Amino acid sequence: MVDASEVREFLTSRRAKITPEMAGLVSYDGSRRRVPGLRREEAATLAGVSADYYKRLERGNLAGVSDSVLEAIARALQLDDAERDHLYNLARAANPTPRNRTAPAPERVRSSVRYMLDAITEAPAFVRNERRDILAANLLGRALYAPLYDDPIQPPNTARFIFLDARARDFYHDWDQAANNVVAVLRTASGKHSHDRRLAELINHLDEHSDEFRARWAAHDVRHHYSGRKHYHHPLIGEVELMFEAMPLGHDQGLTLAVYPARPGSAAANALRLLASWTLPSQDHTTPKG
Repeated sequence: MVDASEVREFLTSRRAKITPEMAGLVSYDGSRRRVPGLRREEAATLAGVSADYYKRLERGNLAGVSDSVLEAIARALQLDDAERDHLYNLARAANPTPRNRTAPAPERVRSSVRYMLDAITEAPAFVRNERRDILAANLLGRALYAPLYDDPIQPPNTARFIFLDARARDFYHDWDQAANNVVAVLRTASGKHSHDRRLAELINHLDEHSDEFRARWAAHDVRHHYSGRKHYHHPLIGEVELMFEAMPLGHDQGLTLAVYPARPGSAAANALRLLASWTLPSQDHTTPKG
């Protein structure tokens, strides 16, 4: 079951971001507002529900709420796709059934997926779960994320590295952005998998040991993070900027394949070739005799 405080704080934080002007509301009484965002009564009006019912939802009680009401709340609070999905996930967690309970992601990567990773030779490639554990990587992926593999706790975990390893601030060109992204995707995962004990343990560990994590977690931001750019300062090759695409593995629910290609002919492509030449085993291309 989802903690009622998760629902309450998520809805409250989203309501606080919507000004009356953004919602198309005009105040004529000239009174000074005590809150910068919408009042509960205003959010209820925009959603087409009673103020009492909306207050019940914002107290964290999503038991029995219909999809139509969730959709109305999402429109009233102008939720983006990730926020809307998170609201639905919180509602599913509050109304558990065998049908909506997600199975835990596998902890092992199938041999065929490992073969696919090894076949990708010109870009770093990884398989990760929603806890941000790197469960498998090709050789160039291990070389790119070499600092993460130094962690005595395995498998490597990007959230743990970002917040608990001092080297992360040099490794990521924009550490703040990397920190914001990883917290938002962990928050997204926690809404989908409220029963995941290992995810809860990771979040509790980061909350206990990192003020930076704790402050970001309290913001209740969520995010879909499937494509974009990665910018690193690698200890061997220096600055390198890569694209990234992340694709769910259809047969392995909860696992994602991420590939970080460089633009052809770019300095990053040259840097990856240099990294490969330094770290990957040499190939013998001689023709066999006989």
